[in-house]
Amino acid sequence: MTVSVQQNGYQHGNGHHARVKAARPWVETPLRESYALSQAAGCRVFLKLENLQPSGSFKSRGLGHYIQCRLAELPSDVQPHIFCSSGGNAGLAAVHASRTLGLPCTVVVPVSTKSMMVAKLRAAGAYDVLQFGASWQEADAFLREEVMPKSPLPPIYAPPFDHPDIWTGNSTLIPEIYNQMPPNSSPSTIICSIGGGGLFNGVMQALDDEFPSSSPYSQPPTVLAVETLGADSLAASVRAGKLARLDSITSGATSLGCRQVTRETYAYAQRKNVKSVVLTDEEAKMACWRLADDERLMVELACGVNVALCYDGRLERVLGRRVDRDECVVIVLCGGSGVTVDLLEEWKRETAALGLVKGAGEKVEKGVFVGKGVMNGVKNREAVPSEVSMPVSVL
Repeated sequence: MTVSVQQNGYQHGNGHHARVKAARPWVETPLRESYALSQAAGCRVFLKLENLQPSGSFKSRGLGHYIQCRLAELPSDVQPHIFCSSGGNAGLAAVHASRTLGLPCTVVVPVSTKSMMVAKLRAAGAYDVLQFGASWQEADAFLREEVMPKSPLPPIYAPPFDHPDIWTGNSTLIPEIYNQMPPNSSPSTIICSIGGGGLFNGVMQALDDEFPSSSPYSQPPTVLAVETLGADSLAASVRAGKLARLDSITSGATSLGCRQVTRETYAYAQRKNVKSVVLTDEEAKMACWRLADDERLMVELACGVNVALCYDGRLERVLGRRVDRDECVVIVLCGGSGVTVDLLEEWKRETAALGLVKGAGEKVEKGVFVGKGVMNGVKNREAVPSEVSMPVSVL
């Protein structure tokens, strides 16, 4: 099914020179210590507030940089049209970046994309918004095979995550984090979500620059690559010992809805400082409303799943060790576009009905499934006692 949601009248930009002089499509975001999350996790927790990007997510960095690179390759008299396929957030980033640079942008999203996100794409000024397919892959194929060939302007394809220029744009958040940390402090752990892998690839690329392998005196932080069950394409690959594809996306965290991560994502995941973590939608929902209570920040499930690690002993279980009160953990608060007050209230009711903990001091006897042989393809797991309220998969 294809649904044409909107086609805006669009005032084109003033040519190559106007685009070159335009402000970059992303901003430096704050790094803020969260005392509530620090108390819950038992260490110092810092939030990199990528939800404050112009598009509402970190994707302003990657898509903005990618579109700038493509424009730099064009003659000054060429006026292109940007095309992006997305579960929502990449589309918003492409639209914001395109409008900043004076360009039209058309977005194709899967039919599973919430009407709220479609409305945001329309309000952001997308030239056209189409819904097609049950997954991002189907929406992407429709965009490239059916929509782009009909463009009267030279088309520029903007992938949502799978391109080195996108990873380079995303990598810019790591130098910011290190520059913004308190004096004589650096993160022992960085937590980020995994969808297709664009954010994770950028993080790892930047850490390679910060911690070159030729230096024996510095060690990179642990990176927790977090997914929700039902959108866990990286974890599926790690379990299989090769790049794997999910049959379908069953998680409600649709922004993570990519059935296969990039090859580079899987390769980075083999490193000894990386752990693949899978939590449930229910844990992500719990974290979203607790973050709203604790920090007055509204984020969607794809982002809240990272925050869930701070609550009820999850972080120590995933790391396999006790955390020190003075060590620093950075959570990339990747974005919050797919959330409303009504959704937060709904998630709170749902998690309460499931008996999830309501406070950091309450205990629920459940199991946590911890993978043996982290990142080496070993599939054996064992259940150990835990204070967490839902299963956690760590590979």
